[in-house]
Amino acid sequence: MTDKIKAYVNQPPLPTQTFFALVDATAELVGKSEKYWQSKGINGARIRVLVEIAKKGGRILPSLLAQNIGVTKANISILLTPLEQDGLIDRTSHPEDGRKTVISLTAEGQKLLLQHLPDNRQVVADALASLNEQELHQLLFLLGKIKRRED
Repeated sequence: MTDKIKAYVNQPPLPTQTFFALVDATAELVGKSEKYWQSKGINGARIRVLVEIAKKGGRILPSLLAQNIGVTKANISILLTPLEQDGLIDRTSHPEDGRKTVISLTAEGQKLLLQHLPDNRQVVADALASLNEQELHQLLFLLGKIKRRED
């Protein structure tokens, strides 16, 4: 391997170091959250879908849901089918446009979230316990700044 490649790989520019630090930290946090869900026999990706529906008042169009969680319209259907089969969501016709479908969180879906979100949120809080409140606000500000630049 050339010295130039070694230098680039072993001493990447600060933005690259920062990027990989974010990726590593995110993977660590997601792993802790996912471990919690797995211990409960629940798929974390499905919880993400239920939380997103709840954030929108319990009802959302599949296309908007797909956009909000960063998956394709085809993949959202794959995520929704088992949730519907488990009775956690319902799919109904849109009240004004029968060509569209509305996804709704069922009482069972709400119960699942209420039962498990507090403990999962504590797992996440514990993972971030090395940061004080001011540092958490600062991190949120900086991450928001990065996100706004991308938009």
